[in-house]
Amino acid sequence: MNYKRLETFIWVATLGSFRKAAEQMHTTQPAISARISGLESELGVKLFEREGGSSPIALTAKGKELLPYVEKILYQAEELRKRTDVATAYSGTLRLGVSETIANTWLPALLTRIHEDMPNLEVEMTVDVTTNLAVGVKERSLDLGLLLGPLSEPSVVNVELCHYPLSWVASPKLDLPDRLHYLEELANWPIITYARNTKPYTEINHRFRCLDGPPARFFASTSLAACRSLAIDAVGIATLPDIMIDEDIELGKLKKIKSIWSPSDLHFTASYSDDPINPFSEMTAKMAAEVAKEYADAHA
Repeated sequence: MNYKRLETFIWVATLGSFRKAAEQMHTTQPAISARISGLESELGVKLFEREGGSSPIALTAKGKELLPYVEKILYQAEELRKRTDVATAYSGTLRLGVSETIANTWLPALLTRIHEDMPNLEVEMTVDVTTNLAVGVKERSLDLGLLLGPLSEPSVVNVELCHYPLSWVASPKLDLPDRLHYLEELANWPIITYARNTKPYTEINHRFRCLDGPPARFFASTSLAACRSLAIDAVGIATLPDIMIDEDIELGKLKKIKSIWSPSDLHFTASYSDDPINPFSEMTAKMAAEVAKEYADAHA
């Protein structure tokens, strides 16, 4: 029995669309149709109702009956692959979404590990804010997201990676006194922080919005590297992950600002949809957890 036809059956059943299945499997819609027709001929049953138009493709009663058996076959086949040489078993393309905090810390170590352990695996990488990455994971345009999690979705697996405290920092050029500061005092400078459609920005903006006096000015950016540079250049006061600024603190480029309030820690997960089974993502998520721990231990 053709493995690719069985895999195609799972994707069409999951996504309810030949077109979406073709995008997921990096092929054409006619190829998907041909595989399904071939599988139906091989089994001698009709698996899908094809109503046409914009209506989703629906499983027939026999298709629903056979779906669990096909899932079991693919699961067992994947278990067999795992027990062979990982380097040769994993080939294809992994669509990886990455939060910029991770991109600026241990992502290079993870990519090196992927290359060493799965040299036949290609990686298509997207660096973006968690809001967009989460949509990609849920809609399956991304195979794996390293993001602020966990994601609340029945089919999504969340593997805990790391958590990073956030600190207020500024250039010594601003000459802020070494004492506890109220947020009203910090609001005298532009607040350099995460992009508007992120959890840290929402939390920080809400806190400053509750203050008396003129509203705070926010310099929000999707680039943490840009936020760091703006803080070093004394443009304003920034909130950045400690893991990104330890070296700058040691070199005197930045100094931590004591405040009566700091944003919540950042909690990251490796999140991926496991329906249908997603071996590349599962393996990479485990690698990411190991690399994150090694990085944290090295920078403790």
